Amino acid sequence: MHKRAILIAGPTASGKTALALQLAKEINGAIINADAMQVYRDLRILTARPTLEEENSSPHSLFGHVDASENYSVGRWIIDLSDILHKLKDTTKTPILVGGTGLYFKSALLGISEIPQVPEAIRHEIRRQAVGKDAKKLHEELTRLDPLTAEKLKPSDPQRILRALEVFIATGKPLVSYQGPRARPALEGLSCAAFFLSPDRDQLRKRIDHRFDEMIAEGALDEVKALEGRRLDPSLPCMRAHGVPHLIAYLNAKSSLAESIERGKGDTRRYTKRQFTFARHQLQQFNWLEPETAFEAILMRLSSNNAVYLNESSSCD
Repeated sequence: MHKRAILIAGPTASGKTALALQLAKEINGAIINADAMQVYRDLRILTARPTLEEENSSPHSLFGHVDASENYSVGRWIIDLSDILHKLKDTTKTPILVGGTGLYFKSALLGISEIPQVPEAIRHEIRRQAVGKDAKKLHEELTRLDPLTAEKLKPSDPQRILRALEVFIATGKPLVSYQGPRARPALEGLSCAAFFLSPDRDQLRKRIDHRFDEMIAEGALDEVKALEGRRLDPSLPCMRAHGVPHLIAYLNAKSSLAESIERGKGDTRRYTKRQFTFARHQLQQFNWLEPETAFEAILMRLSSNNAVYLNESSSCD
């Protein structure tokens, strides 16, 4: 029966996947995805999901299990995570959560607010009406209906704005009114050792650019072409993955390939800045490590047996 879990967060292209694979072999681990884009099966290359060979080397869960047409959320991920942890409970496998979505880690550790489920018909209608509207217009609509929530959301964040509209239309109450008491954390009862990979910023930028070029060479453009051919709602999370909008622009002759690639790299670089900021302020319990020495440092930490139980403390080691 497992009593601990390993959490590996970090910015895009920091080496999380390789570290998780190395740890899984060393400590008999089962790797669980904690990245909001790697859940989508349509973009293995562009989201840098583990290869089939890597997935076969150790147990992997929650990678590529969602269709691009779905609006996957942190709430659904918590449900899926809880199911995986339950299945591992009576095994000798150690759960290793790995990914770049800080909100997933925070929610797994602290729990999430219990928001009523939005009927699919309401969700579909709101998103149908949103087609063609920019985020600013959607934010103005939310301000009219739910000014309390609108005040807390950026006008440039269509996904969260649509979520707030869905909740208000379905329940008649502001989304912020549900953001009080939290459900029990999915990781409650496990001894959690949590780490954030912090590479040198200049090296990280170079790795991002190099990896994006590799993705194009490996067929990322074909992935995006197939995705674009499905004519999905452009506000869906998968359609907003880094590089997707810009490569679609290239496919529609609205930009050159070089311009689209550079914009995709730029989006990714800016996103890593937000990942660092979120970790600094929201994942304060995480130990920051340099990727080059992370494997040895984590093994040393695990051998010291210092991690604390979440049912005894709201933080992790």
